[in-house]
Amino acid sequence: MDEAINLKDLKRYAWELFDGDEEGIKAAEIMAGMWAARSVRVSEIARRMPGGEVANARGIFRFLSWAEPAIALNRLHHDEAPYVLMDVTEIQRPQAKRTEYVGRLKDGKTRGFDLLILATPYRGRGIPFHCISYSSRTINEESGSRNLEHRRVLREVLPMLRDRPLVGDREFCYESYFQDLEVEGLQYVIRLNTENKVRITHQPGEKAAQVSLQLTPGQTRYYPAVYYRGKVKMNLAGTWLAGCKEPLWVATNIEAKAGLKVYLSRMKIEESFRDLKSLLHVDEVLSKTRTNMEKLILLMLIVYTIGVLVGEKVRDRMFSGEKKMEPLFWPFHTAQAGRRAEVPRLPQAQSDELHGVSDHAAQSLRCRDSSRQVRRTR
Repeated sequence: MDEAINLKDLKRYAWELFDGDEEGIKAAEIMAGMWAARSVRVSEIARRMPGGEVANARGIFRFLSWAEPAIALNRLHHDEAPYVLMDVTEIQRPQAKRTEYVGRLKDGKTRGFDLLILATPYRGRGIPFHCISYSSRTINEESGSRNLEHRRVLREVLPMLRDRPLVGDREFCYESYFQDLEVEGLQYVIRLNTENKVRITHQPGEKAAQVSLQLTPGQTRYYPAVYYRGKVKMNLAGTWLAGCKEPLWVATNIEAKAGLKVYLSRMKIEESFRDLKSLLHVDEVLSKTRTNMEKLILLMLIVYTIGVLVGEKVRDRMFSGEKKMEPLFWPFHTAQAGRRAEVPRLPQAQSDELHGVSDHAAQSLRCRDSSRQVRRTR
């Protein structure tokens, strides 16, 4: 593992993603602490950073007050990926009775909140590039709905979703969302929610003849140009795979056979969620404010991505029998350079500074002027 990437390399990546200035230096230091602690708790991160724990914790909170990790995470978007994955995971916070962003999960009993993550596939994992949070409490306070939160994601990253399918599970299977996707001109492949006995018709109109969703094991069917609830035109594909208890139906606005193939070949983002919870303990976030919670999770998603790339590089070496590890590289385009590139090699002075924030850098962080804030909202 040390031959694949060490903390110095991790800091180089963070420095690059955060524009290579004071923000990048501090982000690198915090992310190295996350990597070492395998945690999103500020106390654990601060304990693993060089220097005093109390001073480190204060520095983390100062960083969170003005940093923009969402921009850095967006730079992990792979614009040549064949499709975009979207899914929701529940983060349980059973003891958080007074936390402002914690509500009730789907069961109506457990306290927690939802994370909606967009990712692109890479070697069996989802590489995240965008994330939002919401809960029953935040939705009620903002007079919104889960549907509106799903639409918010589309608005925030719409240019990244063009010309390839958006692949989602039954969470996103409802009439208004299909209509939103059509209005925005987006392709989609979404698993049909058959539990709600939705009516699919051969012709427009609720009274038109209904499409049969009955299949036998091993059978596959395609229905082009059908209508969801008699209103939204789409293509439908269904199959009953060996070993499954029930058939799988997919709604799509691309060719039905192609849509089913995309869904069956998709990299299960749930694997990423399991890693985030079991290895990096993202479900142990204890931030009192929603803003700090989201920023810490965004940083953790970047750390997770670097961990995925490390793991793949280690696996390549194991199977190839190589004795020397090649430099780790981003396997996708970045916002700074539209090409594959190795880790940028920094000037020695900057490289040394990545091992700890100097007094001058710390002062710069505290005195960050408003003009730079405007620049970073590009």
